Formats: sequence, structure tokens, C-alpha cells
Amino acid sequence: MAITLILLLLSVPAVTSKGSHSLSLHSTYIKGKTFFPEYSYTLMLDDVVVGHFNSKTWTYVPRGNTTDEDNLIDPQHIHTISKNIYDDFVERWIVMDGGNLTGSLQVHQKMFLCELLNNDKPGQMITRSASKGLTTDELCYLDGQFNYQGTSYVTQQELEPYLQLSMWFHENVYYPVCINTLKNYLKKRGTQVNRKVKPRFKLIQKANLDGGFRVSCLATGFYPRHMNLTLFRDGQPVADHEITGGELLPNDDGTYQMRKSLEISAADKHKYTCSATHLSLDNKLDIDLEFDPGEPFKSLIPSVLIVLALVLMFGTGVIIYICRRRRAASKKSDYSSASTSEENMEPAS
Repeated sequence: MAITLILLLLSVPAVTSKGSHSLSLHSTYIKGKTFFPEYSYTLMLDDVVVGHFNSKTWTYVPRGNTTDEDNLIDPQHIHTISKNIYDDFVERWIVMDGGNLTGSLQVHQKMFLCELLNNDKPGQMITRSASKGLTTDELCYLDGQFNYQGTSYVTQQELEPYLQLSMWFHENVYYPVCINTLKNYLKKRGTQVNRKVKPRFKLIQKANLDGGFRVSCLATGFYPRHMNLTLFRDGQPVADHEITGGELLPNDDGTYQMRKSLEISAADKHKYTCSATHLSLDNKLDIDLEFDPGEPFKSLIPSVLIVLALVLMFGTGVIIYICRRRRAASKKSDYSSASTSEENMEPAS
């Protein structure tokens, strides 16, 4: 349960616009007996981890194969931001939980995310907090304006000074440091996060027990993560409630995959199309889902023939082996009989 809570904010999908870039900090504060550090955070450029920090060493560790990325971050600014986040966590723990542990872990999280638009113009900054697995509040800063949404666990009178202080830090510390660091990281990692890898498509057909079929359209190996995969029936989008899947999943090589599936009856005569749009594709790609009711049986025939051939070969080998053993035994028996006869025919001395 604790691990699930810790990964809650880390699993929040990027909220950046298409073609833009983001820098996000995902922090976690834990009170209670656990193997995890009390305070830690991960820094990400888009969807790439570029560094991490934990309170056991109280040191920021860059992650990547470059030699000077640690120079991209002012240690004093990082220390200030880390200290403010840590103090905020401690204060919230005292206010929300009364500083009293009841035997279970107390987990609080915060996510900072700033955005750089595709015209190199600074975009929004979002701060999202969570406690005990639930989002408690969100503060959005854009063009000098703040928008706050949250679940009030304190009175409005108590909340007001906290918000005023938080907004001052966002505007004067967090936002400028985040945007500046984001620009510097893009200079170092621009090739990595701006690369475009075309998706590979695979159509999968599987027979159901009721005689129908499950047809799936799989797009895999693409980057960046933004992908639109749509299923059409006779040129019209299939309703969402008829489609299963659609989650964006990571591959081991840093690319992504997405699969959408649809149940089709054996009597279905409609034309289905899988349509994909991605930054690596010049135009929208349409793939017709042509399915054959007899295909599952046809695909089974080669496998059955191979098994039968192997069984036949094995059976033939066993028969040959047995025959050879019998012939060898027969020859040995004949040789023994001949030797005995010759000994009986020798004259007595």
C-alpha cells in the first residue's frame, strides 16, 4: 500500500501541450517506519528522469550520461527549494495529522511542473499536493495570475496567509528557477526529448468462445508519448464504451505503446479502420481491420501439421531403433549357437 501511495504523483501524466516541454519535480515525505527515506524527490524533463534527491544523503544526484549536467542547477536554489518543500511537508503533517502517528505510514506528496511552449515562451506552472493517496489542492500560475483549487482542511482565515506566502514563492523563486533550469536541460537533452520515432503497427485477431472475435490495433515503439489512436466503424468513430484498452504504456527502450481492442460478432459485416496520428507521421495513417472468420482455424492447421510430423518422425525413429536392437540381439544369439555347436563337434582326445 505504501508503494502505491508513493507512486501516486509520479504516475500523473504530463499536462504539457503538444509540442511543448516540461520540467517536473515529484517529491514525497513519509513519517513512520519504512525503508524509504523520509524525504525524496525526482526531477524529470518531459518523461525522462534527469536527477534525484533523498534525505539520507541530502544530495542531488544528476542522472544521465553527460558530465556537467550538475552545473545546470544552482545548488543554492535547489537547497532553498528543497528546504521550503520539506518545511511545508512537516507543517502539513502537523496540521493535518496532529503530529500523531497511529501505526500506519503518513505519506504526503507534492508535484511542481513548469512548461515551455513550442515558441520558447514560458507557459503555466502547476503545483499539486496529495495526502494519504488523495489530491488535496492545486495551484496554477500563468501570466501573473493564480488559480487555486483544494480541499480545505483548515479555515479560510488560516489558509489565506499560507496561500499568500506560497504564491510569493511561486512567482519569485519556483517559477523563474524552473523555467531557467528547463531551458538549460533542453540544451543538454534536446536531441533526446525532441527525437521522433515512428510507431510500428500490428493487427491482432483472437477468436472468442461465443464465435465472435476480439480485434486489436497495437501501436508500439513510438516517441514522443503523444499518440492519437482511433477506431472507426464504416467511417464513424466507435463509441468509447465499446473499446477496451487505450492506456499509454512504456517500453523498455524508452518508447511507448498503445493498444485498443474491439469485440466483433461472427455475423458483423462492417468495415473497421484503425487511425493513428503522431508527430513522427507526416499524415494520418489509416489501417483497415480486415478479419476472416476462418482465420483462427486456418492459422491452427500449420501448427497441427508440424506436431503430427514431429510425432511421426519420433515414432518412426523409435520403430527403427527397436528393429535394430532386435537384429543385433538376433545376430548375437546366432553367433552364440554356432559357437556352441562347433565346440560339441570337436573329437575327444
